[in-house]
Amino acid sequence: MSLSLLKTALELGLISSITVLALFLSYSMLNVCDLSTDGCFTLGASVGAVVALAGYPYLSIIAAMCAGVLSGFITAILQTKMGVDSLLAGIVVNTGLYSVNIAIMGGASLLNMNKTDTVFTKLEHVLSGGAAEEYSRLIVIIIAVALVCVFQHFFLRTRIGLAIRATGNNPDMVRSSSINPVMTTIVGLCVANAFTGLSGCLMAQYQKSANIDIGTGMVTIALASLLIGNVFFLHKSIPVRIAGTLLGSFIFRLVYTVALRFKMPAYMLKLISSVIVILAISGPYLKSQMPLIIRAMKVRKEGRDNAQS
Repeated sequence: MSLSLLKTALELGLISSITVLALFLSYSMLNVCDLSTDGCFTLGASVGAVVALAGYPYLSIIAAMCAGVLSGFITAILQTKMGVDSLLAGIVVNTGLYSVNIAIMGGASLLNMNKTDTVFTKLEHVLSGGAAEEYSRLIVIIIAVALVCVFQHFFLRTRIGLAIRATGNNPDMVRSSSINPVMTTIVGLCVANAFTGLSGCLMAQYQKSANIDIGTGMVTIALASLLIGNVFFLHKSIPVRIAGTLLGSFIFRLVYTVALRFKMPAYMLKLISSVIVILAISGPYLKSQMPLIIRAMKVRKEGRDNAQS
């Protein structure tokens, strides 16, 4: 495998890892499965693209994150104030965001940014002629991911962060401790969706375009990456688990890259995502059941041997 393919897998993996970190907060910490991830990712991409096309590439980052906060707020309100189940709330918001994203993009399904300044081209111009110019996009992505990781690490150690973790572990205990689980759910989903919007914005500027399907399957990709990371660092400290999400995201993208390298049809990649999720979820269970399966096979073999004798 060439170095350029590894570099591309690393760049795409790091961009996706921000969405994985969002799922780490909402799913692993808050214990809420937010299915609005696909629509929120596209929302961040479309808002970021529109603002960047207007000539404000740096402002596009903030705008995309604010749009993600709004999406997370609506999802949280549906769950906590309107009695909508968390899964159904995510599905409803994800469905509604399709129309919202089309409206933001001016009725188009694709925005071309080939001649538009982005956060990547800005740094590329700064490093023009230098040895680091080739890695300008990777530098921008690493800075963004590092900032998100540092923020999430310290955020989860704050009072509201600890309350979010407690809400995910035992909501009944949180209520008896005079902590409002409604507030922790709203804050947690707002922060998580801000990360998702940022990830979508970076992805759109990275590939110089934003289309209505850019976020399709992102919840599956993020969940698979999160579960891969959990295989290695499930019962570790928060910083190590955050690092595990980055590793899981890179491994997942590397699998994608290898599949494309072997000329696998693009339409098969979604099936690969589903298989990875199934293996990551069922792997620990099958591992725990393996001694029982082996013992049962031995008993059956002994029974057949005794019957033959």
